[in-house]
Amino acid sequence: MVVQAVELDPPFHAFALASAAPTTETESPMPNAFAHIELSTDNLKKAEKFYKTVFSWKLRPMPKFNYTMIDVGKGRTGGGMQKKTNKEAPNAWLPYVEVSDVKKTVKSAAKAGAKVMLDYMDIGDMGAIGIFTDPSGAAIGVWQQKAPAPKAGKKSKKR
Repeated sequence: MVVQAVELDPPFHAFALASAAPTTETESPMPNAFAHIELSTDNLKKAEKFYKTVFSWKLRPMPKFNYTMIDVGKGRTGGGMQKKTNKEAPNAWLPYVEVSDVKKTVKSAAKAGAKVMLDYMDIGDMGAIGIFTDPSGAAIGVWQQKAPAPKAGKKSKKR
């Protein structure tokens, strides 16, 4: 992975542009990688049209959840869009980091100075999320994927 840092004038902050480069056999994946990014907006239809036009994204509406998935294909960080639930909140993208335990991670973040916005929310058969802001005020979410159910017909070995 090649990373290039870019610094912008306030109110923007530094960010990094990354491009995939071939990895070596000894390079291991980053722990707690980004797993999902989500747009909360006051005009979902307008956002869908905009991103579909600009990036040719394939969108998959999930009306049961008032949510639109961004179909990124297998092996890539996924995304979604939703109408914001808090009218006072800004329209914004929120990244989610994959963790093994949302409750433990949120507790650890709080001890390190985070302000907890959502300590835990079950997302049905998919998993759970938590959201907090770091000490500088930047929001980030955490995602815990639900373990897959055991396959039918498989018996555990007795010892």
